[in-house]
Formats: sequence, C-alpha cells, structure tokens
Amino acid sequence: MITPRKMKFYGWRDLDSIPQIQNLPADEKFATKIVSRILPFRVNNYVIKELIDWNNIPDDPIFQLTFMQRDMLTDNQFGRIADVLNNGNDPDEIKNIIDEIRLELNPHPAGQMTLNVPHINDEPVPGVQHKYRETVLIFPSSGQTCHAYCTFCFRWAQFIGASDLKFATDDSKHYLKYLELTKDVSDVLVTGGDPMIMSAKNLASYIEPLLGSEYDHIRNIRIGTKSVAYWPYRYVTDKDADDVLRLFEKIVKSGKHLAIMGHYNHWKELSTNIAREAIKRIRETGAQIRTQSPLIKHVNDDSSVWSRMWKEQVKLGCIPYYFFIERNTGAKDYFSIPLYRTYEIFKEAYKNVSGLGRTVRGPSMSTLPGKVAIDGVTELNGEKVFVLTLLQARNPEWVKRPFFAKYNEKANWLTDLRPAFGKEKFFYQDELNEMIRKNNGQHYFSTKEDYELVSNQEMIDDD
Repeated sequence: MITPRKMKFYGWRDLDSIPQIQNLPADEKFATKIVSRILPFRVNNYVIKELIDWNNIPDDPIFQLTFMQRDMLTDNQFGRIADVLNNGNDPDEIKNIIDEIRLELNPHPAGQMTLNVPHINDEPVPGVQHKYRETVLIFPSSGQTCHAYCTFCFRWAQFIGASDLKFATDDSKHYLKYLELTKDVSDVLVTGGDPMIMSAKNLASYIEPLLGSEYDHIRNIRIGTKSVAYWPYRYVTDKDADDVLRLFEKIVKSGKHLAIMGHYNHWKELSTNIAREAIKRIRETGAQIRTQSPLIKHVNDDSSVWSRMWKEQVKLGCIPYYFFIERNTGAKDYFSIPLYRTYEIFKEAYKNVSGLGRTVRGPSMSTLPGKVAIDGVTELNGEKVFVLTLLQARNPEWVKRPFFAKYNEKANWLTDLRPAFGKEKFFYQDELNEMIRKNNGQHYFSTKEDYELVSNQEMIDDD
C-alpha cells in the first residue's frame, strides 16, 4: 500500500528550513546558499526524505544531483557574489552581479534561439525547436519548471526568470499549425522544463489535438520527464494521477506510440517502492518508458553504477536509450569528464549487461551538426584516433558516416577535437557552414578558434 505524499518545494530562500541541512558544516551551508543564488535551486520532500542518504554527505549522488556545491563556480565568481551578499549591497547591484555571472556560464549556447526555430510565413513559431527532420520539440508554456532541479541541467537558464532566455509556446498554439503543415515530422517530443509538472487537463490540451486525422503523419508522441525519478507520486497518488494514465491510454488507443523519456541519473532513483509502482502503472497504459542520462562527475562516473542501473531498468520493463556526454554550459567544469574516460566508462558498463540492455546508444554529444557518438578509440595509419559517427544530424545523409578525430586526452567536447590524418575539416563542415549562413549569416571555418565560435551554438536537443 502506497501512502500518498503532499509535495513540498524548497528553493534557495527555504534552505534554512530543511532540517537535514542544519547538520552540515557552516562553510558548506554558506557555499550552498551562495551558489544557489546563481544556478537555479529547487528540491522536494520526496528527494530529501527518500532518495538522499544524509549519512553520506557530500558524496551521496542524489545530494550532488540536487544541492549546489562550492566548486560549481570559479573562485572569482564565488567571491564576487559572496562579497555583494555579505556587504549588504542594494538589490540592483546584487542582481547585476548575478546576471553577469550567469552570462559567464553560457546560459543558452549561442544560436539556439534562431537556428532551430521554425517559421510560418516568415514568423517564428513560439515554443518549438525543429533540428532533425522527423522530430519536433514542443515547450508548453506551463511546463517550464520541474519537481526538482538537477544541478547539471543544460536547461538551467529556463528557470532563472529571464524571459529572453526561455522557450515556451504562446496562447496562439501556432505549433499545431506548423505540425499540420510539416508532413515529414513523425515524432513530437513534449519537453520543458518538465511537462509532467502540468495538470492532466493542461497536458491533454497540448497532446489531444495531435490525435486528430490532420496529424496522421505523426506516429510517435514522446514526453520528456524527470518526474519518474523526482516525483513518482505523479502517477500513483496525486489527485489527477488516474487522469494522467487515462490520457496515456487514450494516446495509445488512438494508434500512436507513446514513449515516456524517463530521465534517470542513478540506480537509487529506481530503488523506492513508489518509483517502481509508477513504472508499473505507466507501462500498464501501453506506454513505453525509455531511459536516458548524461555521464556526470560526482553522480554516476562509475561503470558499475550504469550497468546496475541498466539491468534494473530492463528488469522493470524500461528500455535504456541514451548515454549522453554532459553539455558545455552551467557548472560544466564541475561535472564534465574527458572523452576518452567517458568512452571507457561506457564500454565497461556496456560489456557487463545482456543484449536487452544494449539498446542504449552513446556516448553521445548533442552538438551543432547533430548527435556525435564516440564509437571507439583505435590506431590507424600509425595515428591514435577517436572513431566518431552521427546518430542524428541536420542532414540525414550524414548519419552513421564514420569520421575520425585526433586522440586528445584533454578533450571534453567536440570543439576540443581536430580532424585526424592531416585533414582541415570534418566532412560535414562546409555544408554546415552553408546552413548557418542561410539562417543567420555566420560562417564556419576550419581553424579551432572559428570552429568554437560556431560549435558553441549547441542546440536544445534531447531526441
């Protein structure tokens, strides 16, 4: 018997009201408060009481996943915000320092506000991203928050109250007209934030229109959510939990495939009775749960964590889907891991699961040209190289075409890599340059500096 739980949120203003926090050393509590003024902080009572092991602080992975740490900011950034807060500066000055530091953290890597945004009659379609031919992302305006915020989240800029940095639909719901007109689209991903923060009625208002005959070309509906890990009561005891499940059943009975894209970062998120009951109830509707996560230092940078998580997911009827590489935004230096080590962790975990767990793809970087996967490290013609391939791409012709980069133990992201065998460019660069020129007039060059100028335009992308 699952006992219902009433949700309680804690933000940075509520840190002193969390009993467990009071046992932390004073300098750690201070650091949490300081960093939480820069990066968005939110946690709930389920995470605090049932997922975090407070006898293993600060090393507990869920604590690292939800509570801010001192080293998520540079010494300079930490000192600047600590000084203005400690000196009682006026609110405007505090806000200016906060805004300055946030901009230094690459809040929305350049270009994502334009290059992925589709248009109707030369007007942008609000709250829509369309990067890959078959898949469109929808950002419901009332789904732009979460049950708790992940400290590594690449969408952290959605949650800081800056309207010019937020993706969201408007009241006109132009996305419906765009989807009706765009017949190449087979998949719609409802994302956020977290769309499962919305009521069942509100969620239905976005999805049910897609069940009409004018959208027969849309075969698959996906919902990207962390609620399965951070608030599984959403599917079991919340007041409209049954309404949510009936909506899922309606989607499946309409003939469309429903995939719940479950964001699980650690096997601990699967360990509670309520988490397993939520999975069971979702699957009973005919929906499928696919799981994904980035590799995150301090949270899951251990192959045994991944193999255990994948095995448990398969046992519960979920499908391991993506193993991502942490994005170059926010506290990236705190969380990122060199590419060669990322590949080693993935390979070690992958070889320790059965074929049913090897549905997972990766390690994958969601970059400007597309999803770049590390397929291996090898030596060719006397040169040690990374073997790379595109799992998804702006041009579908680029997909699964192997290419090679010089081996670099310091590389954390595609922009740190250079082509192998004396080549000046990766095979897609000229065509990508032309795409960018047509969209916003920027150019794509072969030097590392100019490469970074464009490649830092990483797009919202969790297909």
